[in-house]
Amino acid sequence: MSKFKIEKGVSRINRVKLQASIEEPVAAELALMCEWSNNDRNYVVNELLRFALSQDGEFQAYKESVDVSGGGKVQAPAGSARPRTTVAAKAQPAVTESASGARQ
Repeated sequence: MSKFKIEKGVSRINRVKLQASIEEPVAAELALMCEWSNNDRNYVVNELLRFALSQDGEFQAYKESVDVSGGGKVQAPAGSARPRTTVAAKAQPAVTESASGARQ
C-alpha cells in the first residue's frame, strides 16, 4: 500500500458540499491533522477521501467499467440533484463546530 502524503499550506480549490457525521475520535484526529498541516478541514477531508478511493482496487475496476460504458463521465442517479444517505442507527447528539474546526 502506498503512503499517504498531505502537503502543508496548499491553496484552496472549488468544492461540492457534502454533509456526513463521523465518529468523535475520527473528528479529533481530523482536527489534529488540520492543525498539523496548516490546512482547512475541507481540504484535508478531500485529500483523505481521494487517497482512500485510489487505494480500493475493486472500486477502481468498477469506476473504469462505468467510465467505459458511460462515455467517461460518472453521473449522479437520475432525479437526484444531491445524493442522500439513509442510516438506520441510533440518534446522536448534535455537535457544533467553530470556524476553526474545534468541537464545542
